[in-house]
Amino acid sequence: MVVSVDERRRTKPKKSFSKPAASDREDGNGTPGLAARKAAAKLLAAVIDAHTSLDGLTDHDHGHPQFRALDMRDRGLVRAILVTALRYRRTIGNLIAARLERPLPTNATALSHILNVAAAQILFLDIPDSAAVDLAVTHAKADPRTARFSGLVNGVLRAIARGKEAELPAMLARTQDAPDWFAGRLVDAYGADTAARILDIQRIEAPVDFTVKSDPEGWAQKFGGIVLPTGSVRVSRLPADVPDLPGFTEGAWWVQDAAAALPARLFGDVAGLHVADLCAAPGGKTAQLLAAGARVTAIDSSKNRLARLEQNLARLGYSAKTVQADILRFEPEELFDAVLLDAPCSSTGTVRRHPDVPWTKTPEDIAKLADLQSRLLARAVSLVKPGGRIIFSNCSLDPLEGEEMHAAFLATPGVADDPIRPGEIAGVDAFLTPKGQLRTTPADMDMGSQDLSGLDGFFAARLQRVS
Repeated sequence: MVVSVDERRRTKPKKSFSKPAASDREDGNGTPGLAARKAAAKLLAAVIDAHTSLDGLTDHDHGHPQFRALDMRDRGLVRAILVTALRYRRTIGNLIAARLERPLPTNATALSHILNVAAAQILFLDIPDSAAVDLAVTHAKADPRTARFSGLVNGVLRAIARGKEAELPAMLARTQDAPDWFAGRLVDAYGADTAARILDIQRIEAPVDFTVKSDPEGWAQKFGGIVLPTGSVRVSRLPADVPDLPGFTEGAWWVQDAAAALPARLFGDVAGLHVADLCAAPGGKTAQLLAAGARVTAIDSSKNRLARLEQNLARLGYSAKTVQADILRFEPEELFDAVLLDAPCSSTGTVRRHPDVPWTKTPEDIAKLADLQSRLLARAVSLVKPGGRIIFSNCSLDPLEGEEMHAAFLATPGVADDPIRPGEIAGVDAFLTPKGQLRTTPADMDMGSQDLSGLDGFFAARLQRVS
């Protein structure tokens, strides 16, 4: 069935669903679940049209007002819809387009978001097709911008629901669920095969990794997970909310992606050293350094993020000196023995966890961030004593923020490369480049199944101040 965008048929939504919708909270007009779908479409518009971070929009304390007005169950539903709609955005868009006689008008963004929110539920979430369709039609009728297209919404979505079993697998197989610019840069950096593996695994929800203070095998058994070659404990899905897991209150572990746990280890032995952790919040790397015996000064520009770091360290039984400061203007009382800079970046290595990233960032953003990272790294070098080590890292997959920035920075006077040697740090060799840098991608660390494989994309390099 192909539906014309000029169709004006009105289809009366059903009054009841075959089973209760995932959300039963009523909108102001008394329609169960409508408020959550309206919020989902509103937030999808903010991500796609305004390039707003999904995490910021769905923050329980400071997020979008329409999201905060919902109860916790509805918030969970909205988050699930949005993550799914973004993770499969191109696939969903192609299936919608296949049901249209001609493309939607370029200014029909509100209509597009209603269709995408509903199609995400129909294709990927455990929500009755009838509920997703009827709520989308009701939503379209309630919005003056889309009311005349309510018949189109009904026709397109019902056609997608009828054909999904046959059409979805084929569409997934021939679609890259990423913007063209992002997929193109992956191919340029890693080649077509690795880029395809990265894009493929980014459709799968990421596993959860833990850094444990001791006994990783024991904790893996308790969580029903595995121990990774790098020493992190991994589960495919959390068996309970994080605060309800054994060992949380006692501070026996903290949640930290396996790749994010690698940069702090690149210093080697830090026992007794005074180490600065720049851009330190939420504190996973700070905790690693403290656990290794370092004396740590944790620096972050955000007061709220620094407060979160302090809370996290208190739960773990650790303490560090904390400083709220702009790193570019920070003046320490004395130089540090070592400095860790996990720099602000495009976060393109975390798309599996944050599928909004490719849709909210641009190549221009990456270039600006690479310039900022170079300036921050220069400042980091100035904060360490001559002979001291600097670890630079970020969670970007883009060489402009990693390999290329690092190569250009080595021309800076007073700094030298300090390559990581094979065999030097357990579990790291698989991720070393020929130049002794660390590079991970979501396509790495095959553990036999997609839900247990992969890790965040990270770059890290070790340098030394020589004068």
